[in-house]
Amino acid sequence: MELSIGNYLTLKDRGGTVRLRAQNFFIGQNSSYENQTYNFMPFGFSGITINRNGDNTDASLIFPNNDISRNWSVEALRDRWLAIVYVMLLDPETRAVTTRMHQYYGQVAGGEWDETMLTLQLNTVLDAVGADFPVRRLNQRLIGALPVSNNVRLQ
Repeated sequence: MELSIGNYLTLKDRGGTVRLRAQNFFIGQNSSYENQTYNFMPFGFSGITINRNGDNTDASLIFPNNDISRNWSVEALRDRWLAIVYVMLLDPETRAVTTRMHQYYGQVAGGEWDETMLTLQLNTVLDAVGADFPVRRLNQRLIGALPVSNNVRLQ
């Protein structure tokens, strides 16, 4: 039996509405997983590194650079969409998902493109300290009077 690895991607906007479902293995075909249909889209998922503490879990999604991908990716960057990526063990003969090996939840935090590819950087939603999530600024309305000096001592 031959097994392969593929990725299933879901992109949601801030309201939780699914904006895109795609898979990158079954070329030109749709694939179903958990009663959801994933259309084929060529993309790569890479860059994930995890240590014992669970930080350093940023990743990236890489798409071909064309008018279609640029159109929705600008909105994904501006509105900081949520990406859910499942790394799957697949059986190419039966077109079945045999095992979900890994899942990654990340928020679109940055992006860039060149002549051939478009890259979206994902920050993990689990590492609030290292990735500066949630995006909030300390101000007087949130925490009261702020010190005007760096010479502050706790007693």
